[in-house]
Amino acid sequence: MDIEIRKLTPDLAEAYVHFFDTTPHDKNVDEHKCYCVCWCNDDYEGKDFSTAAKRRKCALQYIEGNNIQGYLAFSDNTVVGWCNTNTKSNCLKCASWRRFMNYVPLETPDLGIKVKSIFCFVIAPEMKRKGIATSLLKRVCMDAAKDGYDYVEAYPYKESSYLSSDFGGHMEMYQKNGFYVSLDTEKGIVMRKQLK
Repeated sequence: MDIEIRKLTPDLAEAYVHFFDTTPHDKNVDEHKCYCVCWCNDDYEGKDFSTAAKRRKCALQYIEGNNIQGYLAFSDNTVVGWCNTNTKSNCLKCASWRRFMNYVPLETPDLGIKVKSIFCFVIAPEMKRKGIATSLLKRVCMDAAKDGYDYVEAYPYKESSYLSSDFGGHMEMYQKNGFYVSLDTEKGIVMRKQLK
């Protein structure tokens, strides 16, 4: 199976929203169709994410404005996977960060440490367990290293945390790709890979 990983750009916006239109994101809240608008580099204050249609429209605007960032996995020109990743320090005002991430330590700004955060994976159900998330993860790390990041950071699923599914990725996948646990709390886990 040939998988092609492409960075999300405005010309892929329709393919992106179509993937969310047709792919279950979370087995417990599929009807919500998040379009990943709550993990981005925009302040969520004043935004209306109350319906799937509004989130879809916002996603198209966010892609155009480079607010939602990440990578799409394609098989035969069809999107089969997504990884939401962005500069950590730029995403502290997004809806999901403000709601869920108060356990994650922040870098001291004057130290100049640059962290790329991985927020979410969505893999088409029929394509799970085929290495697509790992391919996406490897591309995130490769590009982050080229772009001068010091770390890639992830927040994988923990049974007792707020997460209702494994959209944060599995610890085992991160460990196999050079990540270590930098923090383990009741609310969640922080894993990191050093790039420099």
